[in-house]
Amino acid sequence: MDNATFQRLERQVRALQRPDRALLTYYILTACLALPALPFVLLPLYFRYHTLHFRFDEEGVSMGYGILFRREMHLTYARMQDIHLSQNLFERWLGIGTVTLQTAGAGEGGDMKIEGVRNFEAVRDYLYARMRGIREKALAPAEARSTEEQLLTEIRDSLRAAAAALEETPR
Repeated sequence: MDNATFQRLERQVRALQRPDRALLTYYILTACLALPALPFVLLPLYFRYHTLHFRFDEEGVSMGYGILFRREMHLTYARMQDIHLSQNLFERWLGIGTVTLQTAGAGEGGDMKIEGVRNFEAVRDYLYARMRGIREKALAPAEARSTEEQLLTEIRDSLRAAAAALEETPR
């Protein structure tokens, strides 16, 4: 991915802070399927929609929702292991999707689901680019490694010379 494409994706993704209004429609359709329990299903989904927010920054992705029971999650780009996109029939009809971010060793509780996003493919591409960038920064460039190796080699050789000099001195 070239720099211009990444910059465009970054602007597009960082502008996302709330889910699309179609997510509320999806929640209402889902609640209608549970007709006898409609009020009990619809109320939590309604409040979830109105409190759901997410933020993409230099560190990672933050998401939160809830009124009585708040849930806040912050996931750094370095901890992300995999990204999944999903759309069921209703979501496809409404033009929205869900981006699921997975971490290693956290089980189901460590997954972050960014729901109700129209341009979910752009979010996935941006996150993959950020993950790659973080991992490439974690691997030191060859020049830096060779400089460190040279320094360590010099220290090793100096210690060996000092040990040899100590052994040669009479006691």
